Amino acid sequence: MSREIKEEVQLNTAQMLIKCLEAEGVEYIFGIPGEENLEVMNAIADSSIKFITTRHEQGAAFMADVYGRLTGNAGVCLATLGPGATNLVTGVADADSDGAPVVAITGQVGTERMHITSHQFLDLCKMFEPITKRSKQIVRPDTVNEIVRLAFKYAESEKPGACHIDLPVNIAKMPVSIGEKPLEKKIPPKEHADLSTIEDAASEIFKAKNPVILAGSGAVRGNTSKAVTEFATKLKIPVINTMMAKGIIPFDNKYSMWTIGIPQKDYVNKIIEEADLVITVGYDIVEYAPSKWNPKGQTEIVHIDARPSHINKLYQPVVEVVGDISDALYNIMRRTSSKAEPVKALEIKAKMLAEHESYAEDNGFPMKPQRILNDVRKVMGREDIVISDVGAHKMWIARHYNCYEPNTCIISNGFATMGIAIPGAIAAKLINPDKKVLAIAGDGGFMMNDQELETALRIGTPIVVLVFNDNNYGLIKWKQEEQYGKSCYVNFTNPDFVKFAESMHAKGYRVEKAEDLIPTLEEAFKQNVPVVIDCQVDYEENLKLTNHLKEIYGNI
Repeated sequence: MSREIKEEVQLNTAQMLIKCLEAEGVEYIFGIPGEENLEVMNAIADSSIKFITTRHEQGAAFMADVYGRLTGNAGVCLATLGPGATNLVTGVADADSDGAPVVAITGQVGTERMHITSHQFLDLCKMFEPITKRSKQIVRPDTVNEIVRLAFKYAESEKPGACHIDLPVNIAKMPVSIGEKPLEKKIPPKEHADLSTIEDAASEIFKAKNPVILAGSGAVRGNTSKAVTEFATKLKIPVINTMMAKGIIPFDNKYSMWTIGIPQKDYVNKIIEEADLVITVGYDIVEYAPSKWNPKGQTEIVHIDARPSHINKLYQPVVEVVGDISDALYNIMRRTSSKAEPVKALEIKAKMLAEHESYAEDNGFPMKPQRILNDVRKVMGREDIVISDVGAHKMWIARHYNCYEPNTCIISNGFATMGIAIPGAIAAKLINPDKKVLAIAGDGGFMMNDQELETALRIGTPIVVLVFNDNNYGLIKWKQEEQYGKSCYVNFTNPDFVKFAESMHAKGYRVEKAEDLIPTLEEAFKQNVPVVIDCQVDYEENLKLTNHLKEIYGNI
């Protein structure tokens, strides 16, 4: 009797690396090939993973960043050594600050020349160390499975962030011992809060006369929208969200007080200022510092999150409820009673609503940012996705673009990085091909990664990019005018954005009057190629808003 013996194929380190990525469920790698990662590129070509060739490594990092933020699974970006790796830094730092799981992989010189001055050599592990949760170099072929599992474990665990793997070119080619295989991905069970903290939190809420919920990005990552909405609605507690938690409660819910976070004191600041208890839910101090809403450190705080509170002298909770957020909210809700209607907060919301609606028919041109975002909201469906770049428009989006669902308005507000919108929108469209995906960028941010429009065209992700055109770095101009009464060094000229789009085989439209924006957006979303819409914006509204809020704040 004979039996067939199947010989195991011996893999090299690069091949094992890609096998490990497949085991982690990686769908895409965003990046640019380079000489020191040729072995890795060959392994990717023989795998189930799709490699998305970008036009700049920063674009690759931002794509991985937004992929991670929207899916909860680590986005992967790849670059070669030296300048390729340094180009990843901004996007990796953004992911780490904003709590998006990302694994960055870099090529590296061979270990035989790391001890001497070498062409394009940098100590990449040291470089990535301050902007990642873990930064490891593979120096032995038989450790690749452990290092990959380590990177994904820490990237995806709360608070998510970036991890880095560095692979020297000679190690990539070395054989891995037969029998080595990827380590199994294990999802840890949810941890539940201690009952005593649940009861203490319920007691504090019961005693409070004017409580307010401040919901942050951790609430979105924890998929707590349903629990937060039920908690607020049953207990009649107003909910304020940070920029990164838009949609955690539908904006048309009675108790949704919309977004806090612009530099000026706005209507919602008055609501939190008058609270006798702030219930933070998934709140991260990197989003909106405690000094902005608790400057004297006198506000009582109940902290509800998957992690213990940050150390900050202005953020000293009387109770910390640490564990699964939804479970904690439901348990607290069962142990306390509903409050009286928050009359003052509801009155303030009515004023906010009236102010926002007053711009709906404003036909001025250049268009007011309030009218632009009012029109955008009419075109976008409940689950469609806006990716905001960073600039003056981000402040207006925070204030005037309200959401029904979480993760339908992506704002970089931890690291607050210009240039994220176009690559971020490409990742969003890859994940959600059936949803409208709109990138909104200022003309400054647009020009920082506009080359990725070619990537969008090539891989078939027909995103729409709406450019707020004012020939300035508008947010810096706004801050200069607020502080010094004048501006300097912020103005520039722009290309013809319509012709620019057409030169990249995309489509370009120019809004000539306010009434054109909605039909232009509707037409843009019918296209099967990327679209750029050039819209002149009236940023005289920036200082008008500053002065308006100063005038009304004391009387809210």
